[in-house]
Amino acid sequence: MLTLSILLFPILAALLVLAVGGKQAKQIAFLGALVELGLSGYAFFSFVPDATSQFAFDYPWIAAGSIRFSAGIDGVSLLLVVLTGLLTPLIILSAFRHTYERPAVFYALILFMQAALMGVFTARDAFLFYLYFEAALIPIYFLAASWGGENRIAVTFKFFVYTIFGSLFMLVALVYLYFKTSTAAGLHSSAITDLYNLTLSATEQTWIFWAFFIAFAIKMPVFPFHTWQPDTYVESPTPATMLLAGIMLKMGVYGVIRLLLPIVPEGVNLWGTTAIVLSVIGIVYGAIIAIRQRDIKRLIAYSSFSHVGLMAAGVFSQTSYGIQGALVQMLAHGINVVGMFFVADIIASRTNTRLLDQMGGITRYTPKLTVYFMILLLGSVALPLTNGFVGEFLLLAGVFEYNNILGAVAGLTIIFGAVYMLRLFQKAMFGKTTEITTGFKDVSGSESWVFIPLCIMVFWIGLVPNSFLKLTEPAVANLLQFIK
Repeated sequence: MLTLSILLFPILAALLVLAVGGKQAKQIAFLGALVELGLSGYAFFSFVPDATSQFAFDYPWIAAGSIRFSAGIDGVSLLLVVLTGLLTPLIILSAFRHTYERPAVFYALILFMQAALMGVFTARDAFLFYLYFEAALIPIYFLAASWGGENRIAVTFKFFVYTIFGSLFMLVALVYLYFKTSTAAGLHSSAITDLYNLTLSATEQTWIFWAFFIAFAIKMPVFPFHTWQPDTYVESPTPATMLLAGIMLKMGVYGVIRLLLPIVPEGVNLWGTTAIVLSVIGIVYGAIIAIRQRDIKRLIAYSSFSHVGLMAAGVFSQTSYGIQGALVQMLAHGINVVGMFFVADIIASRTNTRLLDQMGGITRYTPKLTVYFMILLLGSVALPLTNGFVGEFLLLAGVFEYNNILGAVAGLTIIFGAVYMLRLFQKAMFGKTTEITTGFKDVSGSESWVFIPLCIMVFWIGLVPNSFLKLTEPAVANLLQFIK
Protein backbone atom coordinates (compact mmCIF):
# COMPACT_ATOMS: atom_id res chain seq x y z
CA MET A 1 0.00 0.00 0.00
CA LEU A 2 3.00 2.29 0.22
CA THR A 3 3.00 2.92 -3.53
CA LEU A 4 -0.73 3.68 -3.46
CA SER A 5 -0.13 6.18 -0.65
CA ILE A 6 2.66 7.80 -2.65
CA LEU A 7 0.28 8.20 -5.61
CA LEU A 8 -2.76 9.45 -3.71
CA PHE A 9 -1.30 11.67 -1.00
CA PRO A 10 -0.16 14.56 -3.28
CA ILE A 11 -3.66 14.66 -4.81
CA LEU A 12 -5.26 14.87 -1.35
CA ALA A 13 -2.76 17.55 -0.31
CA ALA A 14 -3.50 19.53 -3.49
CA LEU A 15 -7.25 19.37 -2.83
CA LEU A 16 -6.66 20.55 0.74
CA VAL A 17 -4.56 23.47 -0.54
CA LEU A 18 -7.40 24.45 -2.89
CA ALA A 19 -9.98 24.12 -0.12
CA VAL A 20 -8.09 26.21 2.44
CA GLY A 21 -6.49 28.69 0.01
CA GLY A 22 -5.25 32.10 1.06
CA LYS A 23 -1.93 32.76 2.73
CA GLN A 24 -1.85 29.27 4.23
CA ALA A 25 -1.70 27.60 0.79
CA LYS A 26 2.07 27.48 0.53
CA GLN A 27 2.57 26.22 4.08
CA ILE A 28 0.05 23.41 3.57
CA ALA A 29 1.61 22.52 0.22
CA PHE A 30 5.06 22.42 1.80
CA LEU A 31 3.89 20.20 4.67
CA GLY A 32 2.16 17.90 2.22
CA ALA A 33 5.32 17.64 0.12
CA LEU A 34 7.33 16.85 3.27
CA VAL A 35 4.98 13.96 4.08
CA GLU A 36 5.45 12.69 0.53
CA LEU A 37 9.21 12.98 1.02
CA GLY A 38 8.84 10.85 4.15
CA LEU A 39 6.95 8.18 2.19
CA SER A 40 9.60 8.22 -0.55
CA GLY A 41 12.37 8.04 2.03
CA TYR A 42 10.70 5.06 3.69
CA ALA A 43 10.58 3.31 0.30
CA PHE A 44 14.28 4.03 -0.22
CA PHE A 45 15.48 2.76 3.14
CA SER A 46 13.10 -0.23 3.18
CA PHE A 47 13.84 -1.33 -0.36
CA VAL A 48 15.34 -4.80 -0.74
CA PRO A 49 17.96 -4.82 -3.55
CA ASP A 50 16.48 -7.34 -5.98
CA ALA A 51 14.70 -7.36 -9.34
CA THR A 52 11.15 -7.55 -7.98
CA SER A 53 8.51 -4.84 -7.84
CA GLN A 54 8.00 -3.92 -4.18
CA PHE A 55 5.31 -2.05 -2.18
CA ALA A 56 3.00 -2.92 -5.08
CA PHE A 57 -0.77 -2.93 -5.53
CA ASP A 58 -2.95 -4.32 -8.29
CA TYR A 59 -6.65 -3.51 -8.78
CA PRO A 60 -9.04 -3.99 -11.73
CA TRP A 61 -9.42 -0.80 -13.75
CA ILE A 62 -11.10 -1.67 -17.06
CA ALA A 63 -12.03 -5.27 -16.30
CA ALA A 64 -13.49 -6.03 -19.74
CA GLY A 65 -10.16 -5.22 -21.35
CA SER A 66 -8.00 -6.78 -18.61
CA ILE A 67 -6.47 -3.34 -17.99
CA ARG A 68 -5.43 -2.87 -14.38
CA PHE A 69 -4.60 -0.08 -11.96
CA SER A 70 -1.27 -1.58 -11.00
CA ALA A 71 1.88 0.06 -9.68
CA GLY A 72 4.99 -0.73 -7.68
CA ILE A 73 8.59 0.30 -7.12
CA ASP A 74 11.60 -1.61 -8.45
CA GLY A 75 15.27 -0.76 -8.82
CA VAL A 76 14.67 1.12 -12.08
CA SER A 77 12.02 3.41 -10.60
CA LEU A 78 13.26 3.78 -7.01
CA LEU A 79 15.75 6.61 -7.53
CA LEU A 80 13.23 8.60 -9.56
CA VAL A 81 10.61 8.21 -6.85
CA VAL A 82 13.18 9.49 -4.35
CA LEU A 83 14.15 12.36 -6.70
CA THR A 84 10.51 13.45 -7.09
CA GLY A 85 9.90 13.19 -3.36
CA LEU A 86 13.04 15.17 -2.53
CA LEU A 87 12.80 17.96 -5.06
CA THR A 88 9.12 18.86 -4.76
CA PRO A 89 9.27 20.30 -1.20
CA LEU A 90 12.48 22.14 -2.09
CA ILE A 91 10.83 23.61 -5.20
CA ILE A 92 7.83 24.71 -3.11
CA LEU A 93 10.14 26.20 -0.46
CA SER A 94 12.10 28.07 -3.15
CA ALA A 95 8.83 29.68 -4.28
CA PHE A 96 8.17 31.19 -0.84
CA ARG A 97 10.32 34.20 -1.73
CA HIS A 98 7.89 35.21 -4.49
CA THR A 99 4.29 36.33 -4.33
CA TYR A 100 2.10 34.58 -6.90
CA GLU A 101 -1.45 35.44 -7.86
CA ARG A 102 -3.90 32.67 -6.93
CA PRO A 103 -1.32 30.94 -4.69
CA ALA A 104 -3.64 28.03 -3.85
CA VAL A 105 -3.93 27.11 -7.54
CA PHE A 106 -0.19 27.59 -8.07
CA TYR A 107 0.88 25.26 -5.26
CA ALA A 108 -1.90 22.75 -5.93
CA LEU A 109 -0.71 22.40 -9.52
CA ILE A 110 2.79 21.57 -8.26
CA LEU A 111 1.35 18.80 -6.07
CA PHE A 112 -0.83 17.48 -8.91
CA MET A 113 2.32 17.44 -11.04
CA GLN A 114 4.12 15.44 -8.35
CA ALA A 115 1.32 12.86 -8.26
CA ALA A 116 1.44 12.41 -12.04
CA LEU A 117 5.23 12.04 -12.02
CA MET A 118 5.04 9.43 -9.27
CA GLY A 119 2.49 7.60 -11.40
CA VAL A 120 4.78 7.53 -14.42
CA PHE A 121 7.66 6.13 -12.38
CA THR A 122 5.65 3.41 -10.62
CA ALA A 123 3.06 2.25 -13.21
CA ARG A 124 3.16 -1.47 -14.06
CA ASP A 125 0.40 -1.24 -16.68
CA ALA A 126 1.23 0.31 -20.06
CA PHE A 127 -2.01 2.28 -20.34
CA LEU A 128 -1.66 3.52 -16.76
CA PHE A 129 1.84 4.67 -17.69
CA TYR A 130 0.41 6.52 -20.67
CA LEU A 131 -2.34 8.11 -18.56
CA TYR A 132 0.14 9.51 -16.06
CA PHE A 133 2.57 10.44 -18.84
CA GLU A 134 -0.11 12.69 -20.36
CA ALA A 135 -1.49 13.85 -17.02
CA ALA A 136 1.91 15.30 -16.07
CA LEU A 137 1.61 17.70 -18.99
CA ILE A 138 -1.56 19.42 -17.72
CA PRO A 139 -0.27 21.02 -14.47
CA ILE A 140 3.01 22.16 -16.02
CA TYR A 141 1.15 23.68 -18.97
CA PHE A 142 -1.02 25.82 -16.68
CA LEU A 143 1.94 26.75 -14.45
CA ALA A 144 3.88 28.02 -17.45
CA ALA A 145 0.94 29.61 -19.26
CA SER A 146 -0.49 31.38 -16.21
CA TRP A 147 2.60 32.54 -14.33
CA GLY A 148 5.24 32.67 -17.08
CA GLY A 149 6.92 35.52 -18.93
CA GLU A 150 5.70 37.81 -21.69
CA ASN A 151 5.84 35.17 -24.44
CA ARG A 152 4.38 32.42 -22.28
CA ILE A 153 1.27 31.72 -24.38
CA ALA A 154 3.09 31.10 -27.66
CA VAL A 155 5.89 29.17 -25.97
CA THR A 156 3.64 26.92 -23.88
CA PHE A 157 1.38 26.25 -26.86
CA LYS A 158 4.41 25.04 -28.83
CA PHE A 159 5.45 22.88 -25.87
CA PHE A 160 1.94 21.44 -25.56
CA VAL A 161 1.63 20.64 -29.27
CA TYR A 162 5.09 19.04 -29.40
CA THR A 163 4.48 16.74 -26.46
CA ILE A 164 0.90 15.78 -27.36
CA PHE A 165 1.98 15.05 -30.93
CA GLY A 166 4.80 12.79 -29.76
CA SER A 167 2.64 11.00 -27.21
CA LEU A 168 0.09 10.03 -29.87
CA PHE A 169 2.77 7.90 -31.55
CA MET A 170 3.31 6.09 -28.26
CA LEU A 171 -0.43 5.53 -27.81
CA VAL A 172 -0.73 3.96 -31.26
CA ALA A 173 2.20 1.65 -30.45
CA LEU A 174 0.72 0.67 -27.07
CA VAL A 175 -2.69 -0.12 -28.57
CA TYR A 176 -1.03 -2.27 -31.25
CA LEU A 177 1.03 -4.13 -28.65
CA TYR A 178 -2.03 -4.62 -26.47
CA PHE A 179 -3.87 -6.42 -29.27
CA LYS A 180 -0.81 -8.59 -29.92
CA THR A 181 -0.95 -10.04 -26.40
CA SER A 182 -3.02 -13.01 -25.35
CA THR A 183 -3.51 -14.41 -21.85
CA ALA A 184 -4.49 -17.95 -20.81
CA ALA A 185 -8.10 -16.76 -20.56
CA GLY A 186 -8.00 -15.57 -24.16
CA LEU A 187 -7.94 -11.90 -23.19
CA HIS A 188 -5.46 -9.19 -24.06
CA SER A 189 -3.10 -7.69 -21.47
CA SER A 190 -1.54 -4.29 -21.00
CA ALA A 191 0.81 -5.35 -18.20
CA ILE A 192 4.26 -4.04 -19.06
CA THR A 193 5.88 -7.39 -18.25
CA ASP A 194 3.55 -9.11 -20.72
CA LEU A 195 4.64 -6.69 -23.43
CA TYR A 196 8.25 -7.74 -22.78
CA ASN A 197 7.42 -11.32 -23.80
CA LEU A 198 5.88 -10.51 -27.18
CA THR A 199 7.46 -11.92 -30.32
CA LEU A 200 7.55 -9.15 -32.93
CA SER A 201 8.93 -9.11 -36.46
CA ALA A 202 11.77 -6.80 -37.48
CA THR A 203 9.30 -4.59 -39.35
CA GLU A 204 7.02 -4.33 -36.34
CA GLN A 205 9.92 -3.56 -34.04
CA THR A 206 11.18 -0.86 -36.38
CA TRP A 207 8.01 1.22 -36.47
CA ILE A 208 7.30 0.65 -32.77
CA PHE A 209 10.86 1.74 -31.99
CA TRP A 210 10.31 5.03 -33.80
CA ALA A 211 6.88 5.54 -32.26
CA PHE A 212 8.35 5.20 -28.77
CA PHE A 213 11.53 7.08 -29.63
CA ILE A 214 9.74 10.16 -30.97
CA ALA A 215 7.52 10.35 -27.86
CA PHE A 216 10.43 10.01 -25.44
CA ALA A 217 12.93 12.05 -27.47
CA ILE A 218 10.58 15.04 -27.40
CA LYS A 219 10.13 14.76 -23.65
CA MET A 220 13.87 14.48 -22.82
CA PRO A 221 14.55 16.25 -25.32
CA VAL A 222 17.02 14.78 -27.83
CA PHE A 223 18.29 16.60 -30.92
CA PRO A 224 16.48 17.60 -33.18
CA PHE A 225 13.30 17.41 -31.06
CA HIS A 226 14.54 20.01 -28.58
CA THR A 227 13.33 23.31 -30.03
CA TRP A 228 10.51 23.69 -27.48
CA GLN A 229 12.85 23.33 -24.50
CA PRO A 230 15.01 26.51 -24.15
CA ASP A 231 12.12 28.96 -24.58
CA THR A 232 9.84 26.97 -22.27
CA TYR A 233 12.50 26.83 -19.55
CA VAL A 234 13.18 30.56 -19.85
CA GLU A 235 9.56 31.75 -20.03
CA SER A 236 8.22 29.50 -17.25
CA PRO A 237 8.28 30.67 -13.63
CA THR A 238 11.32 29.24 -11.90
CA PRO A 239 9.43 26.55 -9.89
CA ALA A 240 7.92 25.27 -13.16
CA THR A 241 11.35 25.33 -14.81
CA MET A 242 12.70 23.30 -11.89
CA LEU A 243 9.93 20.74 -12.32
CA LEU A 244 10.59 20.52 -16.06
CA ALA A 245 14.37 20.21 -15.88
CA GLY A 246 14.70 18.48 -12.52
CA ILE A 247 12.05 15.77 -12.89
CA MET A 248 9.83 15.88 -15.98
CA LEU A 249 12.55 15.35 -18.59
CA LYS A 250 13.46 12.14 -16.74
CA MET A 251 10.14 10.67 -17.89
CA GLY A 252 11.62 10.39 -21.38
CA VAL A 253 14.81 8.62 -20.28
CA TYR A 254 12.81 6.38 -17.95
CA GLY A 255 10.38 5.52 -20.74
CA VAL A 256 13.24 4.36 -22.95
CA ILE A 257 14.54 2.10 -20.18
CA ARG A 258 11.15 0.80 -19.07
CA LEU A 259 9.40 0.33 -22.43
CA LEU A 260 11.51 0.85 -25.53
CA LEU A 261 14.61 -1.24 -24.82
CA PRO A 262 12.95 -4.45 -23.54
CA ILE A 263 9.91 -4.42 -25.86
CA VAL A 264 11.75 -3.87 -29.17
CA PRO A 265 15.34 -5.13 -28.65
CA GLU A 266 15.79 -5.92 -32.33
CA GLY A 267 14.53 -2.46 -33.24
CA VAL A 268 17.13 -1.02 -30.88
CA ASN A 269 19.84 -3.13 -32.53
CA LEU A 270 18.77 -1.80 -35.92
CA TRP A 271 18.30 1.87 -35.00
CA GLY A 272 20.11 2.34 -31.69
CA THR A 273 23.20 3.74 -33.36
CA THR A 274 21.08 6.43 -35.01
CA ALA A 275 19.62 7.33 -31.62
CA ILE A 276 23.08 7.53 -30.06
CA VAL A 277 24.40 9.70 -32.91
CA LEU A 278 21.47 12.12 -32.43
CA SER A 279 22.13 12.14 -28.68
CA VAL A 280 25.84 12.86 -29.14
CA ILE A 281 25.04 15.66 -31.60
CA GLY A 282 22.82 17.11 -28.89
CA ILE A 283 25.63 16.89 -26.34
CA VAL A 284 28.00 18.95 -28.47
CA TYR A 285 25.37 21.26 -29.97
CA GLY A 286 23.81 22.11 -26.60
CA ALA A 287 27.20 22.70 -24.98
CA ILE A 288 28.44 25.02 -27.74
CA ILE A 289 25.26 27.11 -27.57
CA ALA A 290 25.50 27.20 -23.75
CA ILE A 291 29.03 28.60 -24.02
CA ARG A 292 27.74 31.48 -26.14
CA GLN A 293 24.77 32.40 -23.95
CA ARG A 294 24.51 35.75 -22.17
CA ASP A 295 21.24 34.93 -20.39
CA ILE A 296 21.93 32.92 -17.22
CA LYS A 297 18.65 30.98 -17.32
CA ARG A 298 19.00 30.12 -21.00
CA LEU A 299 22.59 28.99 -20.42
CA ILE A 300 21.44 26.51 -17.77
CA ALA A 301 18.63 25.35 -20.08
CA TYR A 302 21.08 24.48 -22.86
CA SER A 303 23.42 22.83 -20.36
CA SER A 304 20.52 20.60 -19.29
CA PHE A 305 19.85 19.72 -22.94
CA SER A 306 23.51 18.77 -23.36
CA HIS A 307 23.54 16.62 -20.22
CA VAL A 308 20.40 14.70 -21.14
CA GLY A 309 22.01 13.82 -24.47
CA LEU A 310 24.66 11.86 -22.58
CA MET A 311 21.99 10.05 -20.56
CA ALA A 312 20.17 9.05 -23.74
CA ALA A 313 23.40 7.87 -25.39
CA GLY A 314 24.25 5.78 -22.33
CA VAL A 315 20.83 4.13 -22.27
CA PHE A 316 20.95 3.25 -25.98
CA SER A 317 24.38 1.68 -25.52
CA GLN A 318 22.40 -1.25 -24.01
CA THR A 319 25.11 -1.85 -21.44
CA SER A 320 24.89 -2.28 -17.69
CA TYR A 321 27.24 0.68 -17.27
CA GLY A 322 25.12 2.89 -19.49
CA ILE A 323 21.75 2.09 -17.91
CA GLN A 324 23.06 2.19 -14.33
CA GLY A 325 24.83 5.45 -15.13
CA ALA A 326 21.62 6.93 -16.55
CA LEU A 327 19.64 6.05 -13.42
CA VAL A 328 22.22 7.60 -11.09
CA GLN A 329 22.78 10.58 -13.40
CA MET A 330 19.04 11.33 -13.53
CA LEU A 331 19.15 11.65 -9.74
CA ALA A 332 22.33 13.74 -9.81
CA HIS A 333 21.23 15.97 -12.68
CA GLY A 334 17.89 16.69 -11.02
CA ILE A 335 19.65 17.82 -7.87
CA ASN A 336 22.21 19.97 -9.69
CA VAL A 337 19.90 21.62 -12.20
CA VAL A 338 17.30 22.58 -9.58
CA GLY A 339 20.06 24.15 -7.51
CA MET A 340 21.47 25.99 -10.51
CA PHE A 341 18.08 27.38 -11.52
CA PHE A 342 17.56 28.53 -7.93
CA VAL A 343 20.91 30.34 -8.03
CA ALA A 344 19.85 31.98 -11.29
CA ASP A 345 16.51 33.01 -9.77
CA ILE A 346 18.17 34.56 -6.71
CA ILE A 347 20.61 36.54 -8.84
CA ALA A 348 17.94 37.66 -11.32
CA SER A 349 15.48 38.73 -8.62
CA ARG A 350 18.11 40.77 -6.76
CA THR A 351 19.60 42.43 -9.85
CA ASN A 352 16.51 42.55 -12.11
CA THR A 353 18.52 41.09 -14.96
CA ARG A 354 19.51 37.69 -16.29
CA LEU A 355 22.31 39.03 -18.50
CA LEU A 356 25.81 37.96 -17.46
CA ASP A 357 27.38 41.05 -19.01
CA GLN A 358 25.65 43.22 -16.40
CA MET A 359 26.81 41.14 -13.42
CA GLY A 360 30.07 40.80 -11.55
CA GLY A 361 31.62 40.94 -8.10
CA ILE A 362 28.70 39.27 -6.33
CA THR A 363 30.99 36.99 -4.32
CA ARG A 364 32.24 39.99 -2.32
CA TYR A 365 28.90 40.19 -0.54
CA THR A 366 27.74 36.58 -0.60
CA PRO A 367 29.98 34.01 1.11
CA LYS A 368 27.09 31.53 1.57
CA LEU A 369 25.73 31.85 -1.96
CA THR A 370 29.26 31.49 -3.33
CA VAL A 371 29.79 28.19 -1.50
CA TYR A 372 26.41 26.75 -2.52
CA PHE A 373 26.89 27.89 -6.12
CA MET A 374 30.36 26.36 -6.33
CA ILE A 375 29.31 23.01 -4.85
CA LEU A 376 26.44 22.66 -7.32
CA LEU A 377 28.68 23.81 -10.17
CA LEU A 378 31.32 21.21 -9.33
CA GLY A 379 28.63 18.54 -9.31
CA SER A 380 27.43 19.76 -12.70
CA VAL A 381 30.91 19.52 -14.24
CA ALA A 382 31.38 16.00 -12.81
CA LEU A 383 34.29 16.70 -10.47
CA PRO A 384 35.41 13.44 -8.79
CA LEU A 385 33.77 12.86 -5.39
CA THR A 386 30.65 14.78 -6.47
CA ASN A 387 27.36 13.34 -7.68
CA GLY A 388 27.88 14.21 -11.36
CA PHE A 389 31.09 12.19 -11.62
CA VAL A 390 29.53 8.82 -10.81
CA GLY A 391 26.83 8.96 -13.47
CA GLU A 392 28.95 10.55 -16.18
CA PHE A 393 31.77 8.04 -15.67
CA LEU A 394 29.38 5.10 -16.04
CA LEU A 395 27.59 6.69 -18.99
CA LEU A 396 30.82 7.35 -20.86
CA ALA A 397 32.02 3.82 -20.06
CA GLY A 398 28.82 2.48 -21.56
CA VAL A 399 29.08 4.59 -24.73
CA PHE A 400 32.79 3.69 -25.10
CA GLU A 401 31.90 0.01 -24.78
CA TYR A 402 29.37 0.48 -27.58
CA ASN A 403 31.59 2.55 -29.89
CA ASN A 404 34.95 4.17 -29.19
CA ILE A 405 34.49 7.11 -31.56
CA LEU A 406 31.04 8.01 -30.24
CA GLY A 407 32.41 7.63 -26.73
CA ALA A 408 35.25 10.04 -27.45
CA VAL A 409 32.89 12.66 -28.89
CA ALA A 410 30.47 12.22 -25.98
CA GLY A 411 33.40 12.72 -23.61
CA LEU A 412 33.64 16.31 -24.83
CA THR A 413 30.73 17.03 -22.50
CA ILE A 414 33.19 17.15 -19.58
CA ILE A 415 35.38 19.77 -21.27
CA PHE A 416 32.51 21.85 -22.62
CA GLY A 417 30.65 21.61 -19.31
CA ALA A 418 33.61 23.02 -17.43
CA VAL A 419 33.90 25.86 -19.96
CA TYR A 420 30.32 27.13 -19.79
CA MET A 421 29.84 26.54 -16.07
CA LEU A 422 33.10 28.18 -15.01
CA ARG A 423 32.38 31.04 -17.42
CA LEU A 424 28.98 31.44 -15.76
CA PHE A 425 30.56 31.53 -12.30
CA GLN A 426 33.32 33.91 -13.35
CA LYS A 427 30.99 36.37 -15.07
CA ALA A 428 28.43 36.46 -12.28
CA MET A 429 30.52 36.15 -9.13
CA PHE A 430 34.00 37.51 -9.87
CA GLY A 431 35.35 40.69 -11.41
CA LYS A 432 34.32 44.25 -10.65
CA THR A 433 30.99 45.00 -9.06
CA THR A 434 28.49 46.85 -11.17
CA GLU A 435 25.77 49.29 -10.24
CA ILE A 436 23.21 46.53 -9.89
CA THR A 437 25.43 44.09 -7.95
CA THR A 438 26.81 46.53 -5.36
CA GLY A 439 25.50 45.56 -1.93
CA PHE A 440 24.07 42.26 -3.21
CA LYS A 441 22.20 40.54 -0.35
CA ASP A 442 23.40 37.07 0.65
CA VAL A 443 20.96 34.15 0.88
CA SER A 444 18.39 34.13 3.66
CA GLY A 445 17.62 31.30 6.05
CA SER A 446 14.79 29.81 3.97
CA GLU A 447 16.93 30.05 0.84
CA SER A 448 19.75 28.21 2.61
CA TRP A 449 17.34 25.41 3.52
CA VAL A 450 16.79 24.82 -0.17
CA PHE A 451 20.51 24.65 -0.87
CA ILE A 452 21.66 22.58 2.12
CA PRO A 453 19.85 19.31 1.23
CA LEU A 454 20.96 19.66 -2.39
CA CYS A 455 24.61 20.14 -1.37
CA ILE A 456 24.40 17.17 1.00
CA MET A 457 23.15 15.02 -1.86
CA VAL A 458 25.98 16.22 -4.11
CA PHE A 459 28.51 14.71 -1.71
CA TRP A 460 26.45 11.71 -0.57
CA ILE A 461 26.12 10.39 -4.13
CA GLY A 462 29.72 11.30 -4.95
CA LEU A 463 31.31 9.80 -1.84
CA VAL A 464 29.06 6.76 -1.28
CA PRO A 465 27.73 5.90 -4.76
CA ASN A 466 27.21 2.23 -3.89
CA SER A 467 24.38 3.16 -1.54
CA PHE A 468 22.44 3.96 -4.74
CA LEU A 469 24.05 1.64 -7.30
CA LYS A 470 23.42 -1.49 -5.22
CA LEU A 471 19.68 -0.75 -5.31
CA THR A 472 19.50 -0.47 -9.10
CA GLU A 473 21.92 -3.22 -10.15
CA PRO A 474 19.64 -6.30 -9.83
CA ALA A 475 16.77 -4.63 -11.71
CA VAL A 476 19.12 -3.48 -14.49
CA ALA A 477 20.61 -6.97 -14.80
CA ASN A 478 17.09 -8.41 -15.08
CA LEU A 479 16.16 -5.83 -17.72
CA LEU A 480 19.22 -6.65 -19.80
CA GLN A 481 17.95 -10.23 -20.14
CA PHE A 482 15.11 -8.88 -22.33
CA ILE A 483 17.42 -6.61 -24.31
CA LYS A 484 20.16 -9.01 -25.35
